[in-house]
Amino acid sequence: MCARQNHFRSKKTARPATNEQRFLTYWAYMMVQITFLDGQFISFLIAITLLSISPGVDTLLVIRNTARGGVRDGVVTSIAICCGLFVHATISALGISLILLQSAWAFHLLKLAGAAYLIWLGVASLLAARRGTALPVQSVLQTASPVSIWQPVKEGLLSNVLNPKTVVFYMAFLPQFIAPTDPALLKSLWLAGVHFVIANIWQISVVLMVGGASKWLASARFAQTLNAATGAVLIMFGVRLALEQRPV
Repeated sequence: MCARQNHFRSKKTARPATNEQRFLTYWAYMMVQITFLDGQFISFLIAITLLSISPGVDTLLVIRNTARGGVRDGVVTSIAICCGLFVHATISALGISLILLQSAWAFHLLKLAGAAYLIWLGVASLLAARRGTALPVQSVLQTASPVSIWQPVKEGLLSNVLNPKTVVFYMAFLPQFIAPTDPALLKSLWLAGVHFVIANIWQISVVLMVGGASKWLASARFAQTLNAATGAVLIMFGVRLALEQRPV
């Protein structure tokens, strides 16, 4: 009799799994996938690694901010850029990216906002080149920076979030690695986390390489050339982005 009562009590006290427990279970599942080197996951790693090391706006912005404000600014810029990946993963999982792709005006608005921001960054670099002052070598070698830490955070995050190419990439690429039985949001955030780690490894390596070039950075001529080249390329990226057609 007591055994039956205990059995019924255990049934009454049994609670459904919480969101935290579901998340930890799914996290453990993903770690098992990595441990056994799932072929699909390896394909994702290769694609993301190639994407991360390819020259683009993100790498250019990291170099620019490291040269301007030091290693601290470069690392902060890299982390801020990669935090934008979680935004894209979330909106992709929730289907907002699909709305942007199907709505011509929404995609056009996002594209123009991203293009305007890149052009604005490019013009700022060209103006710095025109002034022709040397870069702050001491701040490059150390972690101190005369620039507010929120500036590289804002620049890195906005550069990534306002990039419609990343919207398109995440919408087209991530679903290939999400099974119908997978929780879409958790799996998307997990894949974005992997992308976050790989991209930061590459970009922070670039930061350290730029930080080691102190003799070049001390030259006003080098600073002027770097700012001019960076500004021109950023403006070129912005113009090209503004002229791109919406994917069909």
